[in-house]
Amino acid sequence: MRTYAYRIINVFTRGGTLTGNPLCVFENGEGLSDDEMQALALQFNLSETTFILPSDKANARVRIFTPAYEMPFAGHPTLGTAHVVNALRNAGGVLKLEMKAGVIPVAFDGTRWALSANAPRWREVAESREFLADMLGLPVAALGERPLWVNAGKEQLVIPLTSPDHVRAVKPKTDPFWRLQSEDGQSMAYVFAPQDDHTIVCRFFFPKAPAILEDPATGSACSNLGGWFVAMRHGPQALTVLQGDQVGRPSTLFLRVDEQGRIFVGGGVVELGAGVINL
Repeated sequence: MRTYAYRIINVFTRGGTLTGNPLCVFENGEGLSDDEMQALALQFNLSETTFILPSDKANARVRIFTPAYEMPFAGHPTLGTAHVVNALRNAGGVLKLEMKAGVIPVAFDGTRWALSANAPRWREVAESREFLADMLGLPVAALGERPLWVNAGKEQLVIPLTSPDHVRAVKPKTDPFWRLQSEDGQSMAYVFAPQDDHTIVCRFFFPKAPAILEDPATGSACSNLGGWFVAMRHGPQALTVLQGDQVGRPSTLFLRVDEQGRIFVGGGVVELGAGVINL
């Protein structure tokens, strides 16, 4: 019998313990096969499950699994896992995590955890604005500035809209949504609009089987939003990003893009409980 300890964490919380995006973190993934990690992620059936492993490049190596596949990078797993690594290894609130997307610096400022994303890259969208609007169930006039595929760790489609009302009105259509293909073959879309000069309202959609699901808080997409600002040369940003209200998990993310175009994404982290799995 092998015993593996795990913790349940909520990340990007907003004003309460049962908010934000839930995460399962296994304290020590040594001895688990790839298939077992994937099966455990499906067992918990959260948006992501992470496994902490030894690293010769950082405080820990981290593998991230959705219930269906492994991811090279994701924001809320990075912050939630940093919280656990910090507690296990007494890292003092400043640490680095080795992921498939590279080594990600993470720090705690006494209030929230924040990650430093990879330098972004981007490419144009092949589909027309008419196609994208129809895919989202919106009029073409609802689309704002230039949609882009952006990668600050995980490539996703970033689509600006003209108002928060349009963000809330999005109803993705399955067939056209599946036609989107990121560089790693995934169909994902992040829609956003400014609520005011300092606040963004956003939603993130991804397919699962025949359905289109919505994520309550997406740190990788918030990093890509920072990359979109860099691509569009919109200058430094300091924004509060609201997500998850439409799925009953209100979440708050904090995005900063500095003068050098570096991207930082942060949020609150709450540990709910812990347990063990016997295999």
